[in-house]
Amino acid sequence: MSSKTLAGLLAAALIVTPAIADDIVITDHENRTVTLPEAAMRVVTIPMPMASGVISLDGSSDKLVGLNPLSLTAIREGILGRIFPDAASISDAVTGTDFMPNVEALAAVEPDLVIQWGGRGPEIVDPITNAGLTTLLIKYGTEELTRQYMTMVATAIGRPERIPELVAWRDDVQQAIAAKVATLPADARPSVLYLGRSLSDITASGSKGNYNAWYIDLAGGRSASAELEGSVSINREQIAQWDPDVILLNSFEPNLDVSWVYTDPILSLTKAAQARRVYKMPLGGYRWDPPNQESPLTWMWLAELLHPDAFDYDLRAEMKAAYRKLYNYELGDADIDGILWMAQQGDAAGYDQFRAN
Repeated sequence: MSSKTLAGLLAAALIVTPAIADDIVITDHENRTVTLPEAAMRVVTIPMPMASGVISLDGSSDKLVGLNPLSLTAIREGILGRIFPDAASISDAVTGTDFMPNVEALAAVEPDLVIQWGGRGPEIVDPITNAGLTTLLIKYGTEELTRQYMTMVATAIGRPERIPELVAWRDDVQQAIAAKVATLPADARPSVLYLGRSLSDITASGSKGNYNAWYIDLAGGRSASAELEGSVSINREQIAQWDPDVILLNSFEPNLDVSWVYTDPILSLTKAAQARRVYKMPLGGYRWDPPNQESPLTWMWLAELLHPDAFDYDLRAEMKAAYRKLYNYELGDADIDGILWMAQQGDAAGYDQFRAN
């Protein structure tokens, strides 16, 4: 990562006022000025990926006092609840899964800072600010926005020194994958379909502002649903028409298993199912589907699956190094098997490369 890249991130996130040198002043993603008299010690995160982000940036769950119910589900179902067991009892009463804040529950945990989505309308923001609570608004959907809000939050909790190493890691992995993919023939890119929901409804998204489509492209694939506008419900017949080479299932639905595709009378006929190239997104410190602190692992995982002859990452070693960096935790082989769903999809095409030696 160049010094110019880091300087730009910090400049976008942090301005300290000369009048009160100890104040932390941040310009958030809605261009609002957010002022903290000191580093926030009690933080509520309403956007789902940000709870584990705060934990990784701080190195503990001590500053997190409220979070989204789906963030709590990820902590309890994934490895983060074992690394930081206290996190499994943090209040999720502060918001619904629709991001609508519960002001009484927010007030009860006495936050120094509430992190909420920006760009999604005032109805999920005004109740917080009207209650007099300091609120930081973040936006989602691109790698650039991810790095910016990581920098904002690290600054807000008094851990800005964490950003250079984490951004350099993202830079290094992104650039290495992009350079190798650039050497592949254009017709070598497989068609990849990511399904955001698959049980009660089936959803897919277009490419515009979509992080899944972005890293599918980065890893050398083509988004099968690129023609869509936003996230929409689709049917099996649409999937059959696209006939993707690879299908990625979300990690948000806990009961979702890859066998669903293989036993479906329509989807079992797709090229992805016929070639055993259906994969459930891993669940680590957070779900690997959306942008988060573990995203470079997502990129490596997918690049290996799409182009096993071109990439030779030792993913298990990369995961162990990342968890030391992110959580100061030594991953064991059983931990990695759980994150990658080895028991559920270890027989999928190309998945044997992720087995422990």
